[in-house]
Order: sequence, then structure tokens, then C-alpha cells
Amino acid sequence: MLSFGSVAQAQSDLRKANKHFDNYAYALALENYKSAIAKREPSAETTQRIADAYRMTRQTHQAEQWYAKAVQLPGSNPMNHYYYAEALRSNGKYAEAKEEYMKWGEAMPENAENAQKLVAATDQTIKWMQQEPTAEVQTLAGVNVGGFSDFSPAPFGKGIIFTSDRGISADAKADVYGWTGRPYLQLFTAEPDAQGNWGAPTALQDVVNSEYHNATASAATDGQMLYFTRTHMVRQRNNVNPDPTSWVKEAEKPEHINRLEIFSAQKVDGNWSNIQPFAYNNVTEYSVGHPALSADGQILYFASDMAGSLGDTDIFYTTRQADGSWGTPVNAGATINTPGRESFPYVDADGKLYFASDGHAGMGGLDIFAALGQHGNWSGVRNMGNPINSPKNDYGIMFTEPGESGMLSSNRDSDNGTEDIYSFKVLKKPVVLAISTLERKQNDKKKNIEVPLPQVKVVVTQESKADSAVVISDEKGKYFMDGFKGTNYSLLGTKDGYLTQQALAKIPETAGDTIQVALVFDKNELDRVIVLENIYYDLDKWDIRPDAATELDKLVTVLQNNPKIKIEMSSHTDSRESQNYNQLLSERRASAAVDYLVSKGIDKRRLTAKGYGKTRLVNGCGDNVECSEEQHQQNRRTEFKIK
Repeated sequence: MLSFGSVAQAQSDLRKANKHFDNYAYALALENYKSAIAKREPSAETTQRIADAYRMTRQTHQAEQWYAKAVQLPGSNPMNHYYYAEALRSNGKYAEAKEEYMKWGEAMPENAENAQKLVAATDQTIKWMQQEPTAEVQTLAGVNVGGFSDFSPAPFGKGIIFTSDRGISADAKADVYGWTGRPYLQLFTAEPDAQGNWGAPTALQDVVNSEYHNATASAATDGQMLYFTRTHMVRQRNNVNPDPTSWVKEAEKPEHINRLEIFSAQKVDGNWSNIQPFAYNNVTEYSVGHPALSADGQILYFASDMAGSLGDTDIFYTTRQADGSWGTPVNAGATINTPGRESFPYVDADGKLYFASDGHAGMGGLDIFAALGQHGNWSGVRNMGNPINSPKNDYGIMFTEPGESGMLSSNRDSDNGTEDIYSFKVLKKPVVLAISTLERKQNDKKKNIEVPLPQVKVVVTQESKADSAVVISDEKGKYFMDGFKGTNYSLLGTKDGYLTQQALAKIPETAGDTIQVALVFDKNELDRVIVLENIYYDLDKWDIRPDAATELDKLVTVLQNNPKIKIEMSSHTDSRESQNYNQLLSERRASAAVDYLVSKGIDKRRLTAKGYGKTRLVNGCGDNVECSEEQHQQNRRTEFKIK
């Protein structure tokens, strides 16, 4: 009888658990699943559901344990390998994660390319974790509450406004969201005292904090306008928004989903009022949420899955019109948005855009990225690296001082899926290396021009570091990569049919956000004439001037990086003076250039000096022809060609 009673109780717990699961109440489902499996072994279906419930509540350690079981089930869904890999990666088990990504790609060939990208991203994560930390990160004392989620801080007066599910009323359990098992999200504010200690957070007044979820707010710098996110439940039609704050109140109605909306509130006589919906809310079709107002109040960024999205959710922006209304939303573009999820935008006081993404290469979960540019024209998207990012979810960044210090949200230290707010201080200031690969050509006027050279392999080595990064320039001859101020980088570029080129990027501590680095390539062709720029000599002299030495040093580097080539060094004069005079002068200048190269360690057997005097003019400025000094200068040139 006791045995039958135990089985009956297990079946009852299982029925309750499955009902909660079907209604997206994953936290409540897990409570009943735990009771059920304590009395009997879980079936394959129950194992799958427990694994999924832990994943949906972001409890990565438990999800790892249960997906390890799920992948062993007969007829297991191939996606379990992906979910298992994601949990392993979040838990810092990179080698095991790579194996599971590959198994996923093998089981689902249509995802093989994505699997390879995730393996490469995991390898990059390992490198990031091994690098010196770029910032100090610690929990924000006095604001977080253990066991609850606190996230998405934003500047608000003298302090911050943030999102929390700690509950507002004393009887918080009276209204619990089944997905998480915690109260609904609401907005809170907090301020530090003169010593920097944070006071107890206060819930925003009821007119802003409605009955359902209220989250991710952004305030105008004058403190008179507030934009924030609310959830709205609608009957399911198209895509279910996958945003982490997309939660449903009445989960017992599975035909309903929630969508996000943006609202604004205005401060009147010290109180928030005049709650207005964003003009582009459309809960029957899509979500809009996570508003981020620019410092001047003229641009509003937000996340949405509206028409025109490139992935699950994209970053959009809208511009304030002359009458104060917001213009038609515009997608921030493919540089920012991916087929994955981009959300939680933030714009600092200098106009730099930060956002969270799981579509760009990251360390796991959502990572925080920075981008340079404005509106829909962005470049140099940069992963903020370790420890701003972690193998788990990191998002909701803000700066208290641009580029120096701020706060972010993460569940990196959580075992139950809750987020905390962390403060950070930048130790190594980032910079974007904007690499250009160019080909040097001559136009019809025999003048050097530079055109983009695509698909060049560039090995980038940081000074005093043993490892290197290998990158490929795009179809425009561009590549953007992360660097740090106060650091030197060596770049070595190679492409079949071209001479190997090298450049050194010395980045001072006072550098701006972007450093331009150009690699200029010449074709590796016999008898191809290459004009050296800025090789000038004083009148009637052949001594190597300092400015000429700088250009010849570049040729030294080319010869060092291409040890098999031999060159003829030639010098040319303009038409003024006699034939014999110019011939002798050009020979002396060519010999002086060769001697300089030899003094820098180049084997003389690789070099030939040749003077052509005025026999090879590049324009019509011959004897007794009146020409400008600029035209004469075109003829006074130093060249080399591969022999």
C-alpha cells in the first residue's frame, strides 16, 4: 500500500509539473519534477523537460547535468547537443563544449557551419580568458538582493534606475511569476551617499510600476522624461519574442504570449505622470523594448523584432522630429545586427553605442559589445572582453564616466539563474585597430595611387606577447580588431602575387577610439617599376636626407620580409642641366640609396644601382620646355624594380 501510495504521489507531482511546464511556469514545474523523481526514475520525456526547464531558467550547472542525460536518450533530439554545449560553455568547460557543438553539426548538417563558428568562438573565449584582465569587476554592494534578479542599471539623477524582481509589497509571494518563481519585474532607484555607499533601493511610484513586468528604463539628462519597457499579453500569432524579459503573466493560457512595449512618463511637480505609449508599439505583430536615450535626447535606440529585423531581435533607432514626435524606426544595420539576438542598447555621453548580443562572437550567452559611429552607420564592433564579459549572460552596461568606469548586469556568479549588478573600472583602455590593405599602382600620369586590396592575410602580434592573431581583410580591404592604448602592434600582411608587407602600430595612451593602420602592397612581378614617394635630394647633392631615409627604411622592411627578391635601384632627374651632368648626378644618387640599404643590413648582392639622368621623363617637360616646379618634380624620382 505504501508503494502504491508513493507511485500515486509521484504521478500526481508529475501531472502538476507537466501542466506548469506546458504553461511556461518552469520554476514551478521544477519543484514538482523534483518531488516526482525522488519517488521514481524519470522517463525520457521527463528527463528532457527537466533539462529544458533548467535551461529556460538559466540554471546552467543543473542544465548541464540533465542535458548530459538527455543526449544519451534513444532518439534524442539533436538540438540537445547544442543545448548541452551551451551549458558546458557557460560553465567554463570549453573542450567538452566544442565536442558537443561538433556533434550537433554532424547530427544536423544544416547547422554544420554554425557549429564551426561556435567552435571558433569557444577557442577565442579561451584566449580571452587567458589574457590579462582589462577591468576590475565586483558586485555592487548595497543594491543587489540575494536570490533575486537585479539588472540593467541606467543613469538616473544622482544615482541609477534598475530592474528587479525582488517584489514591492511585503507579501511578495502573493504575485509570483511561474517562469522564475519570483515576483514580477519592477523599476527601482538608488543613490550613493557622499562616501559612495549605496542607500536602500526604492520602488518607482505605482503610476510607472504597473501590475505586470516593468523593466529597462532610460531617463533624459534633465530628469524630466523617462522611457521604460512593459510587457503586454496577446494571443499568439507569429513569432514568440525570445527576449529574456519576455514573460507572460497568465501562463495558464498557452495560446497567449507576451510582447514588449515602450512607454514614456513625464515628471510634473516632482511626480511621474502622463504615461504615454511609444508611437511604434504594435503588440499584435512584434515587440519593442529596452529604450536607450542619447545624451542630447534626440535619438532613441531600442530592441525589436519588427519587420526589417535581421535576426531574432535587432537594435533600431528613431530620431526626434521638429514637433517632438519620434520618426519612423530605422534598423541600425548589419554591422550591429546579426541573425541572433541584439538587445539592451546603451549610448554613453560621448555617443558610443553599447549593446548585448549572442550573434557576434562572444564568450557565451549574451556578451556586451561596443561600436563606433552613429545612427545606422557603425564600424568596429568590439567584444568588451574578459572580465566585462563572462561565459554566462552579460548585458545592460552603463558608464558613470565614459571609457573609465560604470556598471553592468550578469548572472556569472549565480547558480539559480538570477542576475546581479556589478561595478567595473577599466584598467586597459580599448582602441579599435582599423586595418587597411591597399595596392600601390600608377595612374596614367605616372603618379602613385592606392586602391583597396581585399582578402589579405594579416598576422597581428602584440609587443612582448608570444601569440598572434591572424585576420583576413574584407572585400573593401578593411578589418577592424581590438587593441589597447599604450601598446604596440606589429602587422605582417601576405597575399599571393604580392610582396609581403609589414607595419608597426604604436598606440599612445592619449590615442582616440580608432587607430588607422595601412599596409601598402606592390605586385611581385619582374621589371615592375615602383616609385618611392618622398625621396628628395638637395640641389646638386646626393646625400640621403632624413626624410628620404624614412622612406628607404620602409624599403628595408620590404627587402627583409621578401628575402628572395633582388632589385634595381634607379634614380632620375629633370631635364634641366646637361645630359652628362644629370647622368652623373643620378648615378651618384642611386648609389647613395643602395649604400644606405646596405648600411641597414641588406646584402649588396641583392641590389643594383642605376642612374638614368633625364632619359626617362614621365611627362613632356624636356629641354627648353616651360614647366612648373611640380611637373619637374615628377621627373626627379627614385624607383626600384624587381630583377
